[in-house]
Amino acid sequence: MLDDDPNNSRVPLIDHLAELRRRLIFCFAGLIIAFFAFYFIADDIYNFLVRPLVQATEGQLDRRMIFTGLHEAFLTQVRVAFFSAFSVAFPIIAIQGWRFIAPGLYKNEKKIFIFFVTATPVLFILGASFVYYIVVPIAWEFFLGFEQSAGKGILPVQLEPKVDEYLSLIMRLILAFGICFELPILLILLTKIGITNSRGLKQKRKYAILVAFVIAAIVTPPDVISQVLLAIPIILLYEVSIICAGIMEKK
Repeated sequence: MLDDDPNNSRVPLIDHLAELRRRLIFCFAGLIIAFFAFYFIADDIYNFLVRPLVQATEGQLDRRMIFTGLHEAFLTQVRVAFFSAFSVAFPIIAIQGWRFIAPGLYKNEKKIFIFFVTATPVLFILGASFVYYIVVPIAWEFFLGFEQSAGKGILPVQLEPKVDEYLSLIMRLILAFGICFELPILLILLTKIGITNSRGLKQKRKYAILVAFVIAAIVTPPDVISQVLLAIPIILLYEVSIICAGIMEKK
């Protein structure tokens, strides 16, 4: 069992560097293995990412996606595999970080760090699920509403998305929402180390609301609905962070 005082077992710097190197190699190897594994099932992942568009155009058999560059489909498959590999390897990287830092922490610090390591992937998954199952379907319905059917003297206007553009958009949204949902972790950590407190967070609430809408405007498609659907969760998570910071201060 580890001593309560991390200073009682000093480890030479060279040993720390060797341990860090070993952990980084393990993370990199895990990422590479996951990449090749996901590359061979990239078609299934592609179908999963495209499913919201398929559901929004359900029953329209003439729908298709296109690629205009000779190498576009191949590079898109590589990006999908890397995106999936990073998403799956994220918990492994977090665990390796924990194992590297843990020997130098006190018991109470270890409990807090375990909370961060556990909550980080959970919040990321919640953010990714929120955008995939709620935001994206609503946004797709909105944009498809601008299509125009053919008629006498009327040319049809129909969406034919490029594979690269569509997948880049939805992967960016998943990452953006996943990262934004980590806000409580960041603010609780800043509170724990004394950089801010619940009172300071309350005083900066109006600036936080402004920043939430700015971030939403940058990472989401250019429609108000998508921006609001990202900004509101960020604001709610900010309020949750204030509550958590207040609870921590009372302990």
